[in-house]
Amino acid sequence: MTPTYLGNTDLLNQPLVAFFCSRRYAPQAVLASYDWATAQHDKVVISTFHSPLERDVMYVLSSRMYSRIPIRFKEPLAEGRMLIVSLFPDTVSRYNDQTAYTANRYILSIASEVVFGSIAEGSHTEKLRSRIDQSKNITVLPS
Repeated sequence: MTPTYLGNTDLLNQPLVAFFCSRRYAPQAVLASYDWATAQHDKVVISTFHSPLERDVMYVLSSRMYSRIPIRFKEPLAEGRMLIVSLFPDTVSRYNDQTAYTANRYILSIASEVVFGSIAEGSHTEKLRSRIDQSKNITVLPS
């Protein structure tokens, strides 16, 4: 697997905080996650693009690299505040369970800290949480 990068690759040289959140979450998780994210102004946060609460942070895509950059990403990319990483060739246009799993495992391999905004019972996020190396600093936000 050879990642493709768009943006500031120097961000990968800093301590990385992985952020995961189930697609199903209680309304209380939104406020807790946004409060947490706001407090991370001096950290590099990495995530995938799966749940709505994961969408406001640095991305590791579970599909090919963007062919056109979304407008909301242009400013942070130009300012060096964002890095988009794709682990997949151009033939992978949509994510599925396997590509999502691959992207999540990659994030876990490079992160020094892991934060969960919400973990729904029986979700892929719950399975991911159960498989994390216990030597990592893990936080589950109150929801």
